[in-house]
Amino acid sequence: MQPVILVIEDEESIADVLNWNLSQQGYDVHWEKDGRSGLSKVRSLKPDLVVLDLMLPEIDGLQVCREIKRDKATWRIPVLMLTARSSETDEVVGFNMGADDYVTKPFRVQPLIHRVAALLRRSEAESEVRAVLELHGLRIDRENFRFAVDGLEYELTPTEFRMIWTLMAQPGRPFTRHELMETARGDDANALERTIDVHIRALRKKLGDRADVIETVRGIGYRFARP
Repeated sequence: MQPVILVIEDEESIADVLNWNLSQQGYDVHWEKDGRSGLSKVRSLKPDLVVLDLMLPEIDGLQVCREIKRDKATWRIPVLMLTARSSETDEVVGFNMGADDYVTKPFRVQPLIHRVAALLRRSEAESEVRAVLELHGLRIDRENFRFAVDGLEYELTPTEFRMIWTLMAQPGRPFTRHELMETARGDDANALERTIDVHIRALRKKLGDRADVIETVRGIGYRFARP
């Protein structure tokens, strides 16, 4: 079956470029031009990936992304955020809303297609993994997107969830900041290495008395404490 891609973009010229080029790669491409109709289409179509513009009429892209990732029926759908904004703050905000990758306009078509393919490959691989990890009083359920510390459940952002899963899956192994962002975001994470410390601080705060299970490895990055 053809992977289904939903483009939510209000500029018709850009939507036409995306539609034509993605269709040439064998994808089944659909288009919506505002946030409200786009979100409705996500819920009815359940696409394999969403290419989402940030500046949209009706509902902006950040809110659309937040709603996609909040809904248990759609949170697994990868979101590639497409925007004219390029500052570090905008990137962090977008990722904290759950975006899986971030491309700024004007963009080159071929790199964007590679990112789409990488997100689809990662999504397919993740869908084949159904597991629960339990270490040091932490329990993470990947299938149901649930995380608990000493029996108390906490809400994590999608980035925090992927990051703690990566660390818990290989306790004792040091991960560089680049590796953590690459695992959490996809194939191109260089621009976000500097934000790893922010995410780690947020995770440690949520872990409370268990915060020390995320260990700092000086000069390298972080690791999860061995059992």
